[in-house]
Amino acid sequence: MRKRPWIIASVVVLIGAAAGPAFVALGLYDVAGNTPHTQPVYSLLDATKRQSVRRQARHIDVPLLQQAALRERGAVCYRDHCLQCHGAPGYAPEPIGLSMQPLPGSLADATRHWNAAELYWITRNGIKMTGMPAWQHRLPDGDLWALVAFVQQLPQWAPAALRAHWQALRDARCNAGPADGAPDAAADAARGRHALTQYGCHGCHRIDGIVGPDTHVGPPLHDFGRRLTLPGAHPHTPARLVQWLRDPQSMHPHTAMPALGVSERDARDIAAYLGTLR
Repeated sequence: MRKRPWIIASVVVLIGAAAGPAFVALGLYDVAGNTPHTQPVYSLLDATKRQSVRRQARHIDVPLLQQAALRERGAVCYRDHCLQCHGAPGYAPEPIGLSMQPLPGSLADATRHWNAAELYWITRNGIKMTGMPAWQHRLPDGDLWALVAFVQQLPQWAPAALRAHWQALRDARCNAGPADGAPDAAADAARGRHALTQYGCHGCHRIDGIVGPDTHVGPPLHDFGRRLTLPGAHPHTPARLVQWLRDPQSMHPHTAMPALGVSERDARDIAAYLGTLR
């Protein structure tokens, strides 16, 4: 009789351990993008996100964000890069934002949920399991903080005033400088490994150590550091590789490799990482 609770508990554990793989193998969970997550799944993901962001952002030093010029710069960056998915007072998100699951949602109440350091961390690093991208390699650090400054004051904007403000800034554009650091910094292979994933290189190439789809669009890069030539029969040198990463058609007009808008610094860092693949 004393053993019965342990036997029952063991059976329950075994059933649970078998149920998870069976649930996945049978395709029972609906992954369609036009249906929302179940409430338990959504709540679990949301709680995981909140706790993770709070932990990751806890040591970030927040600069002074009250300058009018900084907020104006943030307004331009928000219009150019955030409005499409998040909308704003008087502005609906574009169809791509309205169709995402989970829904990106309005940022008019973001300050109720996130402090400045957390908003910066989210904008810079993105969020897994959502459509929120990482802007680290797309916007300079100053623009990221400008976005935070603007989002903090977003609840104060009336729709008509915001529309007039953006109309006055219609000729201004965001992202006028190099992203994330000085363009002449020494090549950093570890940073290049991260940058490579942010430009989606693993969407076409299989790369050892990089988690991604099992794709065969482009050749695998597992031994790239030992290769003597680049596409178009160009010698494999760091300078040539940087040129290839930034403007592949200039070296091989018939290549299917697209220009991805890779910055000079990111290209040198990615080239340094690719050189380690042997």
